[in-house]
Amino acid sequence: MSPADNHPESGADYLRQILRAPVYEVATVTPLQDMPRLGARIGNQVQIKREDRQPVHSFKLRGAYNMVANLTDEQKRAGVIAASAGNHAQGMALSGTKLGINTTIVMPKTTPDIKVEAVRGFGGNVVLHGSNFDEAKAEAERLSVKHGYTFVPPFDHPLVIAGQGTIGMEMLQQNGHLDYIFVPVGGGGLAAGVAVLVKQLMPEIKVIAVEPEDSACLKAALDAGEPVALDQVSMFADGVAVKIIGNETFRLCQKYIDGHITVSSDEICAAVKDIFEDTRAIAEPSGALALAGLKKFAESNELKDKQLGTVLSGANTNFHGLRYVSERCELGEKREGILAVTIPERQGAFFEFCNIIGGRAVTEFNYRYNDDKLANIFVGVRLIGGQDELEGIINDLRASGYPVVDLSDDEMAKLHIRYMIGGRPSKPIKERLYSFEFPEYPGALLKFLSTLGTHWNISLFNYRNQGADYGRVLCGFELEDSDLHEFSAHLRELGYQCKDETDNPSYKFFLS
Repeated sequence: MSPADNHPESGADYLRQILRAPVYEVATVTPLQDMPRLGARIGNQVQIKREDRQPVHSFKLRGAYNMVANLTDEQKRAGVIAASAGNHAQGMALSGTKLGINTTIVMPKTTPDIKVEAVRGFGGNVVLHGSNFDEAKAEAERLSVKHGYTFVPPFDHPLVIAGQGTIGMEMLQQNGHLDYIFVPVGGGGLAAGVAVLVKQLMPEIKVIAVEPEDSACLKAALDAGEPVALDQVSMFADGVAVKIIGNETFRLCQKYIDGHITVSSDEICAAVKDIFEDTRAIAEPSGALALAGLKKFAESNELKDKQLGTVLSGANTNFHGLRYVSERCELGEKREGILAVTIPERQGAFFEFCNIIGGRAVTEFNYRYNDDKLANIFVGVRLIGGQDELEGIINDLRASGYPVVDLSDDEMAKLHIRYMIGGRPSKPIKERLYSFEFPEYPGALLKFLSTLGTHWNISLFNYRNQGADYGRVLCGFELEDSDLHEFSAHLRELGYQCKDETDNPSYKFFLS
């Protein structure tokens, strides 16, 4: 293999590498499937690349196999190693089994059993280490040096990028008349591979990168002009929860990507539903990310009668996580509004309120008697006309003398408050409210309580298992101003992602 093939620099080098990639020794050519229902709704032809139909139900197999297959005989005899809690792990395990290579995968101890067993089922040797990806990666690099294994990164290597680029090649073969291709971005391997391939062969096709709003490492790098580490990332779309984009993937994305868009978790949930309704496939959140971006981009740019292609990048979802998706998809489509409304505590007031809502379906209603004068209600309303209809309802309520706060975009209200309506302290207390995310593993809650709960009184607590790999907790503490410095130090010691929610309007309405 020539140096140019090992370390491609130009687009032509990458094109040659992609065309020579031996991925079809293990991967399949997946269909580019029409989405007629969604297409009719948004006024464009929409086609989705079904990478969920790979043997490991994810595109990651392509890049992993391309790199492992191109190792020297000596490297293959020594074995390979990778760190992953998800799709890269399964792609590596199957690649190693296909090529008869000893493959070790270091996975965090927090990895759900279903993913660990899937890797073992494909023939990988699993080492459980650490409580997060960074700790697992450090252990994989240590074992690589100790045993002489070749470390195979999940995205930032030319051979991995070229393997993922075969998706772009297939899409052009399946529909050479595409106007736009939308690709998800985590570490950037898929976006870089598809973009460099498309721009060599059909540069008129626009390639648009899509990221979650709270895990947008490519956007941060584009703004800074170089890869920069995010302080934290959301784990909802865990397949793209990457703090810093790769150096080579960024170089290629910066050069070849035509546009970029970010989407919310609710918009991703709506895209999961769209995929199911048109294909009956159940995508993981990161697998539906690019479609969410397609929809948002088409609306904001008023695209009509265009041919839009996207990638369903994976379907290794935790089944119980679908509870969260089901609850949030209507909000992502702007088909539901959530409101906090203050009504007078008198006979007939609720009837008058319902008359203003009219014939619309009420999806949720939470209320508890509070005092003799006013009541705060938490209400969900199904919408047909989207945001315009919601604004009309709010205006009608305000015109009738009902104070209203729109909570449709209030994450804390949707995650916690809706399940806690009616609970208020029986006496005034000095309370501060925080939301936390921590990994779902034995001892995580105990660590939380031992670090914080033994020092300050916990005045409020809400947790609901959404089937994810991490837990979401809302917690109130009795804190004086003099406690805040020490409390902040304990938060840093805890190390869990957290946010001060004390000024959140839904908290003030229903719980404080």
